[in-house]
Amino acid sequence: MKTNIAKGIAILVMLSVFLAPLAAQQAQTKPGEKININSAPADVLDKLPRIGPKVAQRIIDFRKQNGPFKKVEELMKVKGIGEKTFAKLKDLITI
Repeated sequence: MKTNIAKGIAILVMLSVFLAPLAAQQAQTKPGEKININSAPADVLDKLPRIGPKVAQRIIDFRKQNGPFKKVEELMKVKGIGEKTFAKLKDLITI
């Protein structure tokens, strides 16, 4: 039985190693394509101007606590995103 569990774990590790690059590739956006703030992972969000890893994580945490953004302006409810930052983001994001 322990052997079966070990084999299962080994298979899961192998799958994650092979599938992780595919997931990362799908998460990347094409030039000129807007970033969906309701579905983008942290590594994509932090590529936005004035959004670093901490603010990207706050966006994700906000989504988890409050559900999806209903309009892009709600992004200003996230700590660290004020009117000036939002003005730089509004043409780069979508919901």
